[in-house]
Amino acid sequence: MLDFIWYSMKLFFQGKLLSNPGYFYRQLTLGIILGLVLLISLGETGMNLGFVVAISSLIMGMTMPFLLKDVKMQ
Repeated sequence: MLDFIWYSMKLFFQGKLLSNPGYFYRQLTLGIILGLVLLISLGETGMNLGFVVAISSLIMGMTMPFLLKDVKMQ
């Protein structure tokens, strides 16, 4: 299992893992920005910081598979 992870990381950093890396980076950036906006907007409500981080992490964890569903590997 560790060999698979190591091989995948090696291909990713060589630029040979993803068939369309621009799409991947765009979707990843969109997800990060949405997560930050959600975190900041929930933080402005005055709720407990731990609760805010937990809620925004849960929502973004459920959102990222939908953002990255069309990522193709080579």
